[in-house]
Amino acid sequence: MDTFTLAATSFIIALSLMLTGKKDKLHMSFAGLCAIIFILQSAVFLRDIFATEFWITVERMALLTIAPFALRFFRHLTRSKSFITRGMFFIFTFISLFGVFSLFTKLSELPHFKAIILCYLFIALTLCYIALILHVKKLPLSTEKKRLGYLLVACPIAVLVSGVDLLSYLGFNFPPITGLVLSALLYLILLIVAYPQLHELHDFFARALVIFISTIGSTIIFYFTALFFSSSTPSFTSVMGASFLIVISLTPIKMILKKGFSYFYPESKDVFTSLYEFDEKLEREKALMLSEMAPVFAHEIRNPLGSIKGAAQYLKSEAASEEQQNLLDVIIEEVNRLNAVVHQFLDYARPYKLKFKAQNINVIIQKAISIIAANRLAENITIVRELNHNLPEVEVDEQQFIQVILNIALNAVESMPQGGTLTFRTSNIETGTEGAISITIRDTGSGISKEEIKNIFKPFYTTKKRGVGLGLAICQRIIKEHSGIIRVKSIPTQGTVFFIKLNAAV
Repeated sequence: MDTFTLAATSFIIALSLMLTGKKDKLHMSFAGLCAIIFILQSAVFLRDIFATEFWITVERMALLTIAPFALRFFRHLTRSKSFITRGMFFIFTFISLFGVFSLFTKLSELPHFKAIILCYLFIALTLCYIALILHVKKLPLSTEKKRLGYLLVACPIAVLVSGVDLLSYLGFNFPPITGLVLSALLYLILLIVAYPQLHELHDFFARALVIFISTIGSTIIFYFTALFFSSSTPSFTSVMGASFLIVISLTPIKMILKKGFSYFYPESKDVFTSLYEFDEKLEREKALMLSEMAPVFAHEIRNPLGSIKGAAQYLKSEAASEEQQNLLDVIIEEVNRLNAVVHQFLDYARPYKLKFKAQNINVIIQKAISIIAANRLAENITIVRELNHNLPEVEVDEQQFIQVILNIALNAVESMPQGGTLTFRTSNIETGTEGAISITIRDTGSGISKEEIKNIFKPFYTTKKRGVGLGLAICQRIIKEHSGIIRVKSIPTQGTVFFIKLNAAV
């Protein structure tokens, strides 16, 4: 089962890269390497079953072929900047071809012929690893250096863990795990090759954790099913290997079926969309429609509003009585309010390209506080600053983040019409290897009920008589675009606190 697991894993990875990859040299070279590993493991698996000379020959041919394919892949992985040159690749290709030719001559009958092939493969793989070490050392501090560094650590760990299989020669009865370990290593390389957006260790762990949990879940389901319907069950490693194969094969199988269905049934585009994904798809479609509709909507409303305001201002200058002037003031005030509503709607609907810059968040908060303090609504409010001055910088768009602070703070001020305390606090958050900061905005206002707090981030939800319900929805969108988290807690009659978490700049 161990051999079969590695064979199936390498086949699935090669197939998925050919179906969904970018078809560039790096993707195709790794797909080719996985394809050769698949042929090798298939030959070993069938050799153990049939014990014929044919499969032994295929196994040796695959072992010889791995060397040039591995060199080719590592050459593209290092972007042709290592000592693995095209000439070295051709030399190893020539040696491999000579080895394949010798399999059909008397040379293959030499003692320890397979050991010679294994030594040749070991030399090739060692050269690849050394080339990767030297390449990573030359790289400046960057995401690529970090990603390739993970591979440098993973390779020797995989070799050491696979060494457990050698204990079987000393009489220890351990199930073989080399296939599972090498399958995991191939999957890690796939993540490095196919997902350049993953550059942090926790990103790789998160991906691996999803696969691991899915595999364990599938294994448990199988065992529970077997307990009911069968008197005996296979070994744990066999079931786990089969579960792992099922989990990682879902995507390529889905891609094959999708391509087939799109060819025969071009109208059935949503066949492979899960019920849970439908909601996300509808939200994306609504957001796209909203962003297209918003400018037209704003234009059609603002033009007549401008005309109404201009006419009201002209009539006010001509009005004879104070009552007429007051009525015209109401018109002008309501026009201004509607203009503000349209402006907020545009802010929420239209896409905005953030201009990130590493900054001290305390400086931005101080700017926002100075704007709040100048507002006449904050006359009876005591503003408290509890700012940690030893914070790391964060990547933020200053103007957008000031808008977040102002929206939350002005809501807090409005909840304290008789006066109160508005507290701004910043602090450090330790999250393992990564740093983060916390921003807390607390008020002593009327608070928010449990029923209302579930909906406060929903667009157009408001408890204010003259509110639009877009302020906090805009805040949440901006925080998400900053890869941050925003939460809120509140106790009616006692106050509300907003928590914002942002990752530190790398």
